[in-house]
Amino acid sequence: MASEPLYINATITVAGWELVEQFIRASGPGGQNVNKVATSVQLRFDARSSPSLPDRVKRNLESLAGRRMNKDGVIVIEADRFRTQERNRADARERLKALIEKAAAPPPPKRRKTRPTKGSIERRLKAKAARSGIKKLRGTVERE
Repeated sequence: MASEPLYINATITVAGWELVEQFIRASGPGGQNVNKVATSVQLRFDARSSPSLPDRVKRNLESLAGRRMNKDGVIVIEADRFRTQERNRADARERLKALIEKAAAPPPPKRRKTRPTKGSIERRLKAKAARSGIKKLRGTVERE
């Protein structure tokens, strides 16, 4: 179990008891050490029943997490990029933090419709007329 809380932003902090870390043997870098030491980390966070997250963030997390969230609402992040357990642990926590930060971000502002300027309309119509003239010149040539 992870003991330190995960600080997301000024308003969101995930308590340490909500994060469950499991260490497993990793494939990849590590040399002979890879067969002896469990350096890979599986970080589990039950987002759906977490008291630390607002409902809006939980809904956004479900859509953002994708395959990382199972049907019970638990986010599983696997980290095995590094050779040491501590660096993989920190990497998993950072990836979870980035995911929650993205879910907590405010929605983008609504798109405001804009109209084309009078000059751009005139330029477009002028270009269309020029193109039309070029195509008319491609017609068959009449002999006199």
